[in-house]
Parts: sequence; structure tokens; C-alpha cells
Amino acid sequence: MMTERSFFTEDEHTEVVYLHHELIKRAHDVLVSGDDTRLRSYLQKAIESGDLIRDDFGLNPVLCDMQTALIVADEIGMTRGSVIGVMLTSALRCGVCTMEDVRKDFGDDVATVLHGLARVAELYKKTSAIETENFRQLLVSFAEDMRVIFIMIANRLNVMRQIRDTENDEARQKIAMESAYLYAPLAHKLGLYKLKSELEDLSLKYMEHDAYYHIKECLNAKKASRDAYIANFIDPIEKKLVEAGLHFHMKGRTKSIHSIWQKMKKQKVDVDGVYDLFAIRIILDSPYEREKQDCWQVFSIITDMYQSNPKRMRDWLSVPKSNGYESLHITVLGPEQKWVEVQIRTERMDDVAEHGLAAHWRYKGIQGTQGGTDEWLASIRAALESNDDMQLMDQFKMDLVEDEIFVFTPKGDLFKLPKGATVLDFAYAIHTKVGDHCIGAKIGNKNVTIRQPLQSGDQVEILTATNQTPKQDWVNIVKTSKARTKIRQSLKEMQAGQISIAKELLERKMKNKKIDVQEATLMHTIKKLGYKHVTDFYKAISDEAIDINTIIEEYEARRRFEKGEDVKSDVRKADEFVMTSKDEHHRTSKDEDVMVIDKDLKGLDFQLARCCQPIYGDDVFGFVTASGGIKIHRMDCPNAPQMRERFGYRIVKARWAGKGGSQYAITLHIIGNDDLGIVNNITSIISKEEKMLMRSISIDSHDGLFSGHLTVMLDDTSRLQQLIKKLKTVKGVKNVERSR
Repeated sequence: MMTERSFFTEDEHTEVVYLHHELIKRAHDVLVSGDDTRLRSYLQKAIESGDLIRDDFGLNPVLCDMQTALIVADEIGMTRGSVIGVMLTSALRCGVCTMEDVRKDFGDDVATVLHGLARVAELYKKTSAIETENFRQLLVSFAEDMRVIFIMIANRLNVMRQIRDTENDEARQKIAMESAYLYAPLAHKLGLYKLKSELEDLSLKYMEHDAYYHIKECLNAKKASRDAYIANFIDPIEKKLVEAGLHFHMKGRTKSIHSIWQKMKKQKVDVDGVYDLFAIRIILDSPYEREKQDCWQVFSIITDMYQSNPKRMRDWLSVPKSNGYESLHITVLGPEQKWVEVQIRTERMDDVAEHGLAAHWRYKGIQGTQGGTDEWLASIRAALESNDDMQLMDQFKMDLVEDEIFVFTPKGDLFKLPKGATVLDFAYAIHTKVGDHCIGAKIGNKNVTIRQPLQSGDQVEILTATNQTPKQDWVNIVKTSKARTKIRQSLKEMQAGQISIAKELLERKMKNKKIDVQEATLMHTIKKLGYKHVTDFYKAISDEAIDINTIIEEYEARRRFEKGEDVKSDVRKADEFVMTSKDEHHRTSKDEDVMVIDKDLKGLDFQLARCCQPIYGDDVFGFVTASGGIKIHRMDCPNAPQMRERFGYRIVKARWAGKGGSQYAITLHIIGNDDLGIVNNITSIISKEEKMLMRSISIDSHDGLFSGHLTVMLDDTSRLQQLIKKLKTVKGVKNVERSR
């Protein structure tokens, strides 16, 4: 029989005692008589059963449940049903209690939560791929009892906190990617901003270790000066607010490391180039009926003292977010001409902002109605139920994380779309046929293109034409998963029609020439012409990329060969022969399918991806796009982890063949001292290089440093490395690296 001491390490046992004390303290008001005794009894039986096992990271299951329960109670604010449900998870898993035991000892509420958590565990046993249809069904089924989804987020946050020192880096990367891609946006949608920020920061820490610690060290190095600036900024505001008779407290808040990293990438600057590193939060102690009035009074006081930026004002007082978030955000020009974000809210609003929808539920009693919550639950359930099976992750990425905008039709009908949605998104929101035939829109009296981003309050009249049809690049224009799904469906239907026409055309031509079509011979002909898939072959006919007479000639040659007629060996010139290394021969002789990339390759629709700009010599892989073509990506492409995680079945192994010979566009990022003539020195090196052409150069200087991007045309990775080495020798150049 396993004892408690043998099940826990010394450190774990100490933490269990502490966690038990904290949980009892926080849930004391809601626990009923006997809850703690019965709970301890079940946990002791679970430990003694010997059936509890540690996970892939070596984490103790009972300890993890207690840590998650504390997050649920303390950081989300959920009470008895959720806390006890989480604590009983291990006991139910190892069979020392049944659902009936739980219902009898703790009531229906706890049993409902535990039943949901048991279904989560079963689902994860079936599949480790979080983006599958199973996970979508789980979210839909739990949209009526959101506590289970809150607990899932709390559990994921706890795991992310505990795996800091694990040696299982592959599993940690997978967990971190899921957290950043699904759980953080979901926490954002539920209003759990504090948990969302921590999930994002921990994900960045595990996936972009160097970037995370670079930002952290920069923030720590300037903490003293930042604190002094904040004190200098808020001192006069504090005096004015006291004079106005307002009750409040203020605090400065540095932006999350993840948020700073996103701004650095978007603006292409270092930490020092991110101008709004911190925000000031003013939290008012106001009665409910005076909340908005007091917030606007603070707004008036601050904007009288400091110049505000109207473009960066966010008013969630007049129209709160759908998750209950209320606040007034303004950005003002403070001392030393620095922009500072100020968030104005009340104690109640701050509680909702910190603890999300759980706090929102608690405060709904003020208005005497559950309408807002019910409406929110109905909206999230509808969004999940209408989701296309293969687009789940796009739905969360595009719809959950973004703020909402409201757009009107000419008749005054209101549509809600994610921020950044375009005219084309709006057209598909109205109807699929309207989207398919959309050629633009009128906003006010101005004609705009289908790419035009929409703003809240726009009145939009969609313009259509009967001869307009969806294009492949429309997928990159839209922001909503609904529009993207409809475009892909329309493209597939169009492609199927074109293939059918092409097939009929080929068969008619062969029939006119009195040629009998043998299916096996035709398949050999298609492969001989370089097409791996029949659909690609017929698409090429439809696009007039191949002449039908050429196909018929190859077909007849194959027929003669099969009959033993006119057999000739192919003659090749010596200068056309490219020797294949033993290593290459070994790789392609295996059963695995390897795509060979050659500039002379015909019949295969492949392109080099723009996101990572692969060139000859890079380690690469192929990715089958929605249209059936193949994009070639570098192995270290920033998008590679997501593609492997979400669409592993569309990954194709690939390698280069021949000697290259093509010119590729490569962008280099250069940082150095802003010395006189340094740009001339850089361009001089490139101009002296044989068969190397500079396409563009952009340089920005700031505080004695310059940062720039240089795009050149070159042959392969060896030429690239030589160029980088030469550029690093230029006096004043600090770093040169290939842009990812």
C-alpha cells in the first residue's frame, strides 16, 4: 500500500499542506459541513490505491489538481462546485469514487463539473491533436457550463508554470504552442486578461527563449528610471483627483513581455523603440450609479493636463465588450514627450477585468438580470457550432483574439465582425453569392476595393457583377473563418467544373482522332508528363498550360511501346547530365516520397514561400496549399511549427536538384553605428559581387544607431554566407542576419 509520504517528495508534501490551507481559507464561506473531511478521505484512498501516475513531465497528479483548484478559486474567483470538482479529478480517474458517490456526498453541482472534466480527459486520450473536430465538439458541449472551460484554462496555466525545468523539451514546445494558439485567445475572449498575458509570456519564454530574456533584461535594466518617470507622471494627476473629491488608487503597469515582442516584430524595432512600454491604471472607488460619471470626470482632468491622442482612445464604458469588460483607455503625451497609456475604471470594472466572466456573473445582480450573460453564452455557442471542421484554429485565431466592429447595410441592418475585417468579409457575412460576385463597395459616397478594412459605424453598400468569380488570393484578403471557408468551397466547385470540362475536351479530341482511351495507358502518360496527381493534369489542360496535341503524342508513343513497336532509347547530351550524389540517391531510393525541386521541372505547380524566402541550398519542405499547389518553405520558417502542428498531413519532404542557376530575392537585416558613408560602403560591396543585384535598401537611424533591410538577388546559400561575412567586415556594422 502506498503511503502519503512515498507518493509525495518532501517539497511536494510541504506544498500540499500549504495549498490545502490556502484552499480552505479561500473557499471557507462556500464549503458545507463535512466537505473537507470527505474530500481528504477520497484523496487518501486515491493515493493508497497505487493507480495514480505522473504525467509526461513527471508532475504529481494530486498536487496539480490542488494547484489548479487554487487558480480557479483565487485568480478566477469560482467557488465550491468548481474547486471540489477539480480536487476530485484524481479520485475519479483511479476509480476510488463514482459519479453517484460524488452526487451523494457533494451534490449535483459538483457532479456536473466533474462529469465535464472526465469527458475532457477522455477526449485527450483519443487524440493529442488539439485542433481536431473532437475538441470543437467539446467546446460546443460545454458552452452551457462554462466552468469546465474556465477550469481547462486554469489547468493549462498551471502546467505551463510547472514545466519550466523539464527535460522533455519537445513536449514543452507542443504545450506552449497550444497555449499561445488556443488557450490564450480563449482566455482573452472570456475576459481573463491576467491569465491570458501569463499564458502568452510563458509560451514566448519556452518557444522564443532568447527573445524573452532579452526583453526581460532590458526591462530590468531600466526599471528604476521607469519607476521614477511613472511617479513624476502621476504626482500632478493624483493631486487634481484628490482636489476633485474622488476616492481612488493608482498603479503603473509594464506591458507584458509577449505584447512588447509583438510590437517589436510589427514595428521592426528593439525594446527601446517601443514607445508605450507601460500603462497607468486609475481605479476609482465609486458607487455603481456614479461609475461612468466619475470615469469621465477623470478623463476630463487628465486630458486638461496632458495632450491626448484621439486615434488611440478606446471607450468600453459606453459599449462594454461582449465578455463584460468595461474601461476607458486614453493615450496622452507626458513629460519628456513620451506617450503614456492611461486606463480609467472602477473597482468593480477592475475585478471583472482581472477575473473575467466569472466576476461579471457576480456583478450581474446589480442590474437584476442575467440577460447579458445569457446573450454572451448564446453567441459563443452559435459561433462554435457554425465552425467549419478544418477551420477551428483559424476561428479562434482570427475571431476570438480580435476586438469587434459594427457595420451597417444601406437599410440599417447591423453586422458584427472582428476588427480588421474587409469589404469581402462583409459581403460573405451577408450571403455566399454576394461574396462570390463582390467587386467592391461604397462607403459613404466613396468607392473602395474588396480589400478595404472596415471601421465601426461604416455604412457599406456591396457592389457585385455577374461575371465576377472567387480568386485564390481572396483567401489572404479575408479575416473571418466563415468567409475563408466559403471562398475555398467556391474555388473547389469551380475547379471541379473546370476539370470536368478539360476531361471531356481531351476525350473528344482523342475520339476525333479515332484513338481508344485505355485508362492504364493514360495514367502512365500523365506520370511521364510530370504530373503526380490526375487533378493537376486536368487543371493544366484547363489553364492551357499544356497542349492537348502533346498529350496525344505522348499517349500514342506509350501505346506503341506497350505493343513493342517503335522502341527507342532516350539520347541525352553530356552537358545536360547532372551527377546525383550517393547520398541523394540513397534518399530517393527509399519508399518515402521526396519532392525534387528543379527549375526545369514541368507539370508541378510549386512556388517559393514569401514568408521565409528559401533559396537553393536551404533545408526545405513542401506544403500542399488549399488550391492543390505546393509552397516551398525553409525548415526554420517561422510558420513551420504551426504548419506541422495543424496540417502535418499536408507536409511533403523536399530537396533541391541540379546546380540551382536561378536568382533568388533575399532580405538581410543590418544593424550598426550611424556613421557617415556606411550605406555607400555596404552598397559598394554588393556592386562588386559578380551576378549579384541589389533590389532595395531601407535604412532608419535613431540615437546614433541605424537599422535597415537590404534585398539582393543571388544564387544559393553559399553566396549568401559569403555576402554576410563581407558585410560584417564593414566598419560600424554590428550585426547582419537573414530576415525570417
